[in-house]
Amino acid sequence: MAFITRSLLRSLNLGINKTSGMKTTLILSFLLVFNAAFAQLPDNVTKIDATPNAVTSVDGKMEDGAKIDDLTWASRSSIACFPGTQNTKFRGNHVLYMFEIPAYSEVTVRLIPKDKKANFSLYGYQVGTTNFSVVPDLSSCVSCEADHKWDYPKKGKTQDHTRSIEFNSINNGYNIFIGVSGPADLVKGDFTIEIDLVSRVDNSDKQEPLKIYSAASEKGKVITYTGDLAEGCKIYDMTWAARSSMACFPGTQNSKFSGNHIFFVTELPPYSDMLITLIPDDKKANMSLYAYQDGTTKDVYPPDVSSCVSCEADHKWDYPKKGKTQDHTRSVKLNAIQNPYRVVIGIAGADGLTTGTFQLKIQVTGR
Repeated sequence: MAFITRSLLRSLNLGINKTSGMKTTLILSFLLVFNAAFAQLPDNVTKIDATPNAVTSVDGKMEDGAKIDDLTWASRSSIACFPGTQNTKFRGNHVLYMFEIPAYSEVTVRLIPKDKKANFSLYGYQVGTTNFSVVPDLSSCVSCEADHKWDYPKKGKTQDHTRSIEFNSINNGYNIFIGVSGPADLVKGDFTIEIDLVSRVDNSDKQEPLKIYSAASEKGKVITYTGDLAEGCKIYDMTWAARSSMACFPGTQNSKFSGNHIFFVTELPPYSDMLITLIPDDKKANMSLYAYQDGTTKDVYPPDVSSCVSCEADHKWDYPKKGKTQDHTRSVKLNAIQNPYRVVIGIAGADGLTTGTFQLKIQVTGR
């Protein structure tokens, strides 16, 4: 590349010596376009290879960053990342990262300080795939998000030491730049960045035949079934779960269902409630559970299911819930009033889990 650049510059210099006026302007314009076309990631930015439909983790240190004195870029209307009144939350070192997201994707970026008492801030901006502009020289972006310590409590919400921001793409891929910072005194400290990237899967991923079992249910009884994820298969296209007509779980949680899936099909009688409980035999096994109800004549399954009466899911929590605890078991509840329903129960491995035995309990109670 260096040889090509030098050769081109020599040619351009010759051309400039022989031309003037408009021709010279055209040549200089071409040079600018050429330089932009081969723009590269600056040395102070770490490139992360984010894996689609998985969580990519990277450890970092605030000591590796540097302070950015000029924060006016953040409050420009063409960026709108955070107002100038919040600049004090970003006066410490800035550690910068960059990763790419493909089209039709959603991504959640989480910042997890190792010291729970440390006051970290997080921001990120989304630009085109040929744009490698880095703050403070950023003039505009597609979107910019920031998360920092709140000035005041927010009704119905709590905040811990972690920070998170989200981005999405539709028709085009993007570069995402991430900045980890904090108040002026935050120049040291370890942290982890988690990138939860959910993306539409390439059509080249062929769906294997599903493993589906029939399961009886009876009012007033608890019926137990056993199974092994090893008998199931992965479902590559999980977009069905986030559709408003399904509302089973959001795309940001697809990693909790990225392993093998096994299905049990039963029936929910009228005027009854159904409690479905998944119990992995290995208490360390991370499994997830979901179930949806539809008409008794239906015969469609993920990833082809497009709608249902209701869908419920349970998986490992991302964060503790106040006043609640969670173990290795998962459970969901469904109910029926006047009509019976077909119930499709899915057991899935989280984070790519493809093996593991379990018990499935189906309890039906009448009203």
